[in-house]
Amino acid sequence: MRSRHRTADPDRYKWIALSNATLAVLLATLDGSITIIAMPDIFRGIHLDPLVPANSFYLLWMILGYLVVTSVLIVSLGRLGDIVGRVRIYNLGFVIYTAASLLLAVDWMSGRAGATFLIAFRVVQGIGGACLLANSAAIITDAFPAHQRGMALGINNIVGVSGFFIGLMLGGLLAPIDWRLVFLISVPVGLFGTVWAYRSLRELSTPRRAPIDWPGNLAFALALICVMVAVTYGIRPAGGHPTGWSSARVLSLLGAALLLLAAFVAIERRSPAPLFRLPLFRIRAFTFGTLSTFLSAVARGGLMFMLIIWLQGIWLPQHGYSFHETPLYAGLYMLPLTIGMLLAGPTSGWLSDRFGARPFATGGMLLAAAGFALLMLLPTDFAYPQFAAVLALIGISMGLFASPNRAAVMNSLPPGDRGAGGAMNQTFQNSAQVLSIGIFFTLLVIGLSATLPHTLDAGLRAHNVPAATAHAVAQLPPVSILFAAFLGYDPVGHFLGAHVLAALPAHDQATLTGHAFFPALIAGPFRDGLHAAFAFAIVACLIAAAASLMRGGRPGADAEPLPDAGRERAVAHAAP
Repeated sequence: MRSRHRTADPDRYKWIALSNATLAVLLATLDGSITIIAMPDIFRGIHLDPLVPANSFYLLWMILGYLVVTSVLIVSLGRLGDIVGRVRIYNLGFVIYTAASLLLAVDWMSGRAGATFLIAFRVVQGIGGACLLANSAAIITDAFPAHQRGMALGINNIVGVSGFFIGLMLGGLLAPIDWRLVFLISVPVGLFGTVWAYRSLRELSTPRRAPIDWPGNLAFALALICVMVAVTYGIRPAGGHPTGWSSARVLSLLGAALLLLAAFVAIERRSPAPLFRLPLFRIRAFTFGTLSTFLSAVARGGLMFMLIIWLQGIWLPQHGYSFHETPLYAGLYMLPLTIGMLLAGPTSGWLSDRFGARPFATGGMLLAAAGFALLMLLPTDFAYPQFAAVLALIGISMGLFASPNRAAVMNSLPPGDRGAGGAMNQTFQNSAQVLSIGIFFTLLVIGLSATLPHTLDAGLRAHNVPAATAHAVAQLPPVSILFAAFLGYDPVGHFLGAHVLAALPAHDQATLTGHAFFPALIAGPFRDGLHAAFAFAIVACLIAAAASLMRGGRPGADAEPLPDAGRERAVAHAAP
């Protein structure tokens, strides 16, 4: 087997590496979103009401747990790939991912026990996904010559970015049939990818044996975990406030994260084999490319949640779709975004090989800012062709940015640091997506909390709901109303309850649970919060464009190796 690998045609091998790594990235990113649209069916399947306040933990961690784990582990696993071999860690990721997917599909428990089982194995699945994401870009970079990396990484990266949106559609298609299919679909694809990877991929890098930086790994992982957990509590109400960002718990978590990050930097500066190769930030193209990655992911990460709530809570019911149907159709109506990414990504990667990454990445972020501005101009009850055109524009702009930016970052790295550097870049992207969800939800909740309680109270009383009941529903946290719309429930019917509805006149029952009442009620307050979220996204895109512009000219074919940390310190100590 080894001799066949050594003599394999390099030109043929690079396409094998690209195809397998792109399949892996698609699976890993798709599973970051496939449960979002499927959530109502999953919770119905395990007989748990996610809108009960005591169950909000399970809802949030079912959504964010996978992303948190991949964000925390990617750098460690990329660094481990540099030490023991990128293909070895990558192949192990396929095995872990596939086994976890199978176990998720056979959850036999219900209630909170069933939800805990799913969250636990989503974490295991995330470990496998992190192994794949941490090393796939480095494997492709090793296999392709510099003049083709933009095209290759463009295909890989844009399929990965699109995977989040493809997951939405797949979740909507499969979950109504059986919620277990959401996890089971990954098993045959994962088995195929595992066997293919073990048989076909070979190690082109030179592993550099080094001690594992356990203190740095621990400090970094704990810091990220504190930040991610703070986000999940920050978007929940606390202490009579619509969000929990000012609560003692969230402030303590954020303070602990800052202390841990300070300790992490101190550890890395002294470690002979650091987890984060801090000298990589001396490379201008890497530093500004990674900053652009972070900011673009902050702008993009919360976008799909805002669009889902917009479609499911307002637009689709207004156009005759039942609340139960909205999760599937929300995924379908967002297809222009995915198509735009898939069309622009490979093309911009190919062009960046010839003309450099800066014009495409910078132009992509400027176009994305324009796309968000156009979304702000649309009425809440928009004409779909206009909405689809704006989504396609945003998809094209994200594709224009993502592929050249990724290629420029990877081309700027020394060959021996591609695993760690690529994983560092991916960590910034994944962490930004979780932060973005927290930021977008917070802005939306703040916008809703100003006017929604009064609007909801008045609307319910106008249809003969008892004053005490109307007041109690109106005082529910805005995030609960958002989650109801997000999960495809009839929010008014769910929160009023069957006994209250049964006591109302038939006309009022029909109005309150119909397609028009809740969308009309929430449209105005929702628009205020949506505009704040999109304004934030515009600012993030413009700063990302500025950072991209500062990346410098075209990097060379391969960056020179950086000296190791021990050698740097020896030189520093020897200097007069």
